[in-house]
Amino acid sequence: PEGIKEEMNKKKGAVEQLDYLYKECVKTNQQIYLFIDEYDHFTNKILSEPSCLEDYKSETHGTGYLRSFFDTVKAGTYSTIKRCFVTGVSPVTMDDLTSGFNIGTNYSLSPEFNEMTGFNEEEVRAMLDYYATTCQFHHSTDELIEAMKPWYDNYCFAEQSYGSTTMYNSNMVLYFVDNYIRNGGYMPRNMVEENIRVDYNKLRMLIRKDKEFAHDASTIQTLVQQGYVTGELKTGFPAETVAEPDNFISLLFYFGMLTISGTLEGETKLTIPNQVVREQLYSYLLDTYNEADLRFDNWEKGKLASAMAYRGDWKAYFDYIAECLHRYSSQRDKQKGEAYVHGFTLAMTAQNRFYRPISEQENQEGYADIFMFPLLDIYKDMLHSYIIELKYAKGKDSDEKVEQLR
Repeated sequence: PEGIKEEMNKKKGAVEQLDYLYKECVKTNQQIYLFIDEYDHFTNKILSEPSCLEDYKSETHGTGYLRSFFDTVKAGTYSTIKRCFVTGVSPVTMDDLTSGFNIGTNYSLSPEFNEMTGFNEEEVRAMLDYYATTCQFHHSTDELIEAMKPWYDNYCFAEQSYGSTTMYNSNMVLYFVDNYIRNGGYMPRNMVEENIRVDYNKLRMLIRKDKEFAHDASTIQTLVQQGYVTGELKTGFPAETVAEPDNFISLLFYFGMLTISGTLEGETKLTIPNQVVREQLYSYLLDTYNEADLRFDNWEKGKLASAMAYRGDWKAYFDYIAECLHRYSSQRDKQKGEAYVHGFTLAMTAQNRFYRPISEQENQEGYADIFMFPLLDIYKDMLHSYIIELKYAKGKDSDEKVEQLR
């Protein structure tokens, strides 16, 4: 009706405007379909600074503005708000707003939507087959799938869907295809698009509520060392409990850092989905190892990595890692023992652009601690690859013991 928009604009803020609008719709027997995207943007922004936690609580509890908004949405559902669809990443806000908006159904972990986000392999193949008829390709579809799969595939968003279809990260697939075509049918040198990287400052502030990092450090350490973690995926939790192990594991899952890999001993088993995430997680792990502003000289690191890959000069590269290990490790880190050294070495070698480090790769004689898988699709003239066996000696061990391990 005439004048509605003008009258609505006189109201102060979204809460009053929505309240006015849905009541006017009652009079004209009209219905509202309400879509809210990135509902958690507000939460993540506030939680990225620990000092803002009190502001967050005031906005989402009692008479807080965000709480009032969802109270108004709920009130409108009894009359003219026919459907409301809310999307976001973090499950934090909705839990804190539950009593204000406790009429929703959470579909995040529902198997019927497992394939809604991302591409399945059939779709990726169809895309590659199509472009192969219109652009210059130097590889078959099978060869391109083989190159892409370890980097972009293996997402599962529902426990019941495990073992059936896995999903490729759609942004990453499009990045690869775009680069491959523009490169004239050659593999992109960098398999990770910078824009896709998670904002680690935000993630770090979400999970570090003090300087001890008790749960998150141990969870990531376990993940790196044994390749998986187990826990219960939560559909929501209050912001102040984000550091609890199950909540922290759930947060990593919702941020795309973990994927469902079945069940183990009655709990959900979660693993790192692919090499893109593994590379990001190792970068984050390096950051957690040291509270100082940790910076590694990329130019120096790049030269050492190149000499290792092309000239077989591995000693200088690992001397550099050993130096970093000594320079940046705190006394608390050193108490973690062999797992810490393994994790640090994995994280450092993951920065090497010539290799994909694989932890405890199976071979005929057992396991190598780290296998440096050479990226020959990209660096065809590379000459050297490596397996790494780590031996750990305690500070009090004798020279004879050290020699025996060596």
